[in-house]
Amino acid sequence: MKITPVILSGGIGSRLWPSSRALYPKQLLTLVDDHSMLQETVRRVAEASRYNRPLIVANEDHRFIIAEQLRAIAIEPDTILLEPAGRNTAPAVTLAALYATRNGEDPLLLVMPSDHVIANNAAFQKAVQTAAKAADGGALVTFGITPERPETGYGYIERGAPMATHEGVFTVSRFVEKPDRKTAEGYVKNGNFAWNAGIFLFRAAAFLQELESHAPEILTACRQAMADCPADLTFHRPNAAAFKASPAISIDYAVMEKTRRAAVVPVAMGWNDVGSWRALWDVLPKDEAQNCLHGDVIAIDSRASLLRSEGPAIAAVGVENLVVVATADAVLVAGKDQAQDVKKVVDELARRRRQEHISHVVVYRPWGNYQTTDAGDRFQVKRIVVKPGEKLSLQQHMHRAEHWIVVHGTAKVTRDGETVTLHENESTFIPIGTVHRLENPGKIPLHIIEVQSGSYLGEDDIVRFDDTYGRL
Repeated sequence: MKITPVILSGGIGSRLWPSSRALYPKQLLTLVDDHSMLQETVRRVAEASRYNRPLIVANEDHRFIIAEQLRAIAIEPDTILLEPAGRNTAPAVTLAALYATRNGEDPLLLVMPSDHVIANNAAFQKAVQTAAKAADGGALVTFGITPERPETGYGYIERGAPMATHEGVFTVSRFVEKPDRKTAEGYVKNGNFAWNAGIFLFRAAAFLQELESHAPEILTACRQAMADCPADLTFHRPNAAAFKASPAISIDYAVMEKTRRAAVVPVAMGWNDVGSWRALWDVLPKDEAQNCLHGDVIAIDSRASLLRSEGPAIAAVGVENLVVVATADAVLVAGKDQAQDVKKVVDELARRRRQEHISHVVVYRPWGNYQTTDAGDRFQVKRIVVKPGEKLSLQQHMHRAEHWIVVHGTAKVTRDGETVTLHENESTFIPIGTVHRLENPGKIPLHIIEVQSGSYLGEDDIVRFDDTYGRL
């Protein structure tokens, strides 16, 4: 009874700013160990004897980074379904269920967020096998995390009677919203309540049947979107207009809180949704002063703090219960117990029309990355890295010229049909309006310095004529 993992990777993790950005969110970061959270999630369900190839439901903006991270761990997905817009978890799962049943099959779907930590993999696998038996019989199973403390940041599940035919599985008495402190203490003391982890296991057809009964407008929109869903490299693109007609609603609200087929498997598996810097501090190893230190950090007479540098040195003296996170373009300082409020910073950055919540200084592209090192009136300087064998699109700019200097590697440059090869310390000029392309024909990364000059230097000043990555 093999299971098809459905990995949801559509969030942006705003409470983990400034490390997490809209174009490079927390599930793509290496926060806990040497793999990103997405990679760890996929690795958790990679055993071929138990699991089919995963279905990834992802944001359009993250598609190439996700594909590259999967290649890095030698895992090939069934496909990566690209959400045309964020519509919460119910429409995302519906896309996956419709894709999984497109050929008349009806697999078991294990729905998992891509940004959770599960420390006890053996307990997780055992819970999945327990849930699979109930799901095979038609139940829509969720996983209830045995609570370690009275937590007000999670929803809860109250379990009902045990299912007579499936040991370790219980009916769901009710789902409960995030409680206040006193109510949460009562839930923990009661013993019948568990945290709602947002992980589900069910037959695809069973989910679609319940969706048709309780939220038919979602099913209609997603069916229309999947009816026009062309393949694009390793991706599938549901129709944008049809998908955007779907209500934005969670799977809990749309189905799980309404169906009579809901069941829960209680499990203690070292689960954490890493929803804030405080939550990350909870799961990371600590020194003798209970500090979590990462990067270039000096901590003196400091305790119980998370100090993380992704570039500049951090020196902390006499601090306690703080979160300090430094990136190349931003520094966060917050009380550890106020870490949930970091989202307010992101909202304020958006209100001020700033860019620090959208992208990092280093911007990743399928061919490599670039970093803006200097900018001023009518000029901009970038450091560009092109991976071996990759190439940028054949393109044209209407408002800027570009000067390229090769500092490492070999560049193949096309200008209005003429091709030249440049080596280290050689340069070229791309006038405004010239149709051009940059390639790396070598076996080592190509590093160039690009100086842009002109009346407008925005990234949207680009006309693509040919593109390896389907971005025309």
